[in-house]
Amino acid sequence: MAPYQVMVAPNGARRQKNDHPALPLTEAELARVAQRCQAAGATALHLHVRDDQGRHSLDAGRYRGALAAVAETAPGMAVQITTESAGIYTPDDQFACLQALCPSAASISIREMAQAPEVAARVYAHCAEAGTEVQHILYGPGCLAQLEIWYDTGVVAATMRDAIFVLGQYVPPVLARPDAVTGVAVDAAALNLSWSLCAFGRAEQACLLAAIAGGGNVRVGFENNIETPDGHLLADNAASVAALIKAASAAGHTLQRSPA
Repeated sequence: MAPYQVMVAPNGARRQKNDHPALPLTEAELARVAQRCQAAGATALHLHVRDDQGRHSLDAGRYRGALAAVAETAPGMAVQITTESAGIYTPDDQFACLQALCPSAASISIREMAQAPEVAARVYAHCAEAGTEVQHILYGPGCLAQLEIWYDTGVVAATMRDAIFVLGQYVPPVLARPDAVTGVAVDAAALNLSWSLCAFGRAEQACLLAAIAGGGNVRVGFENNIETPDGHLLADNAASVAALIKAASAAGHTLQRSPA
């Protein structure tokens, strides 16, 4: 079986310090977390930035500052920005962020882009031209069906086959279950996707181990889960990364320690 890769998602759009004191919100905190998680074995960072009040932001200037800080503390670590709306931003706003940054990699929600199909076409065309590696965010069968239509109609380039499947959700709270991973692997194969998995709740590690066993890559971190499997708070994001890698190694899986 091919080695697996670990991306860390250290904060997300919603959690705050009162959820966990080690949740990184500032540029400096993100840079330190990136350094520690890279040392623990993560090869990539899923980047969210926050405004001065700690709220989710797609501000290009804040992204540039965070990207530079991470590059300094964790050289060689791949960074993927998020375009998540979090109920705040429109597809036009998301497109403006991508235009301003032309990032090397970005995650883009099929469900969110489907709200404005005409904007979606421009978003994917821009990313193809700019060389931005798109990771499609897939929340369920509806997202898969939409992605397949967009492949067939040329809205999404046939080469954009990277996707992340999301198990569980914040609101209303739905905890991920490892038995759902088999279906994810089948769906990924049907569309010839290079796939990753993230999972909400304390069963995160079990879900990610199932994904690795099924040939997927994984995204771990405080965006999705802040607890150990037995319900205690994890120390920090690096501890989450290290615990997953230790469990995967015990199961006979090999970590890929440099980006593909």
